[in-house]
Amino acid sequence: MEEPQHSSTQSYVPSDEYRPEPVTKPLLPAWMDGSIRIGIHTSIAGDITSSLEIAHNLGANALQIFSASPRMWSRGPSGSNVADAGAQRFRDRRVELGLGPLVVHGNYLINLASPERVLRVRSIQAFHDELVRAAALGADFLVAHPGCGKGARMSSAIAAIADGLKQAARGLNFNGLRILLENTAGQGTSVGSRFAELKSILDLCPELPLGVCVDTAHLFAAGHDLCRPAGLDGALAEIAQTVGLERVFVVHVNDSKAAMGSRLDRHEHIGKGKIGVEAFRRILNHPLLAGRAFILETPIDRPGDDRRNVQMLWKLVGIKPKQASGAVDGFAVRRSKRRPAKKHRGNASVQRTKSKRHKR
Repeated sequence: MEEPQHSSTQSYVPSDEYRPEPVTKPLLPAWMDGSIRIGIHTSIAGDITSSLEIAHNLGANALQIFSASPRMWSRGPSGSNVADAGAQRFRDRRVELGLGPLVVHGNYLINLASPERVLRVRSIQAFHDELVRAAALGADFLVAHPGCGKGARMSSAIAAIADGLKQAARGLNFNGLRILLENTAGQGTSVGSRFAELKSILDLCPELPLGVCVDTAHLFAAGHDLCRPAGLDGALAEIAQTVGLERVFVVHVNDSKAAMGSRLDRHEHIGKGKIGVEAFRRILNHPLLAGRAFILETPIDRPGDDRRNVQMLWKLVGIKPKQASGAVDGFAVRRSKRRPAKKHRGNASVQRTKSKRHKR
């Protein structure tokens, strides 16, 4: 009996051909709708979600926070009030309020440029924890001061910062989070008062999602005359030629108590410092800064200072902010306390009646 013949050829069916699914572009965050984004640094005291409510009721549509105490070493990624349940509640509420971007500012104690071995190791671990918490909160940006060389050569300090960033980021999924290096005022041995220094750090870390945060008070203190249009244009030209304007995502909008070129980091209310209100009008409306988030880090010397500074920025861009819940014209309302009833009110009425009768 003959065995059946098996053919090695099969008919070609075009529908059977494997076609890989097209790579879908990631959706832009909801806050990237082309609108002007004005925010302010708010407190995380108590429930971290309250920081969202504060920003919303001040009329801001963006915000910056610390994820833990900025002047204490945190105890691991969860060494703050950022717990899993709280982080999810924070993310959900942020979506409901339409706030963005969310900027987290790093701990002030972190110094990735330090030549001191113990401080450097501690700084790298603390920055790793900052990244973990920022990602858990769904933050868009983590702002970091580059560090201080403390006597080391600038090239060595820059190399140490770049290496520290790489070590801190090892094994992390950024999930859209970007690290922003902030320009400094140039006090002491701090790195970053010149944008060429920030560029060197960026160039050493091509694999990391890095960018730049520009602080107006630091620019002014470092010697850029923002009071004049030519001074602002000169600063933007330097940024464009070094780090590139496309890598500037956030602008810290702060007036300066210190004089131009003083190298002192002293923030002041908008229009009350050495930079002046007209300079901020030019900054907020400059075409080369369109699309950036403008975040206030101004002091609160009197109740309502935060509201007044947010209101000033909206005024300078010529936009009336949306009406916020529990606010008037988009700004927080201070509820007046009930005045206690006057004592002997009835007796006073009797006295007035008697007086009228006496006059008659």
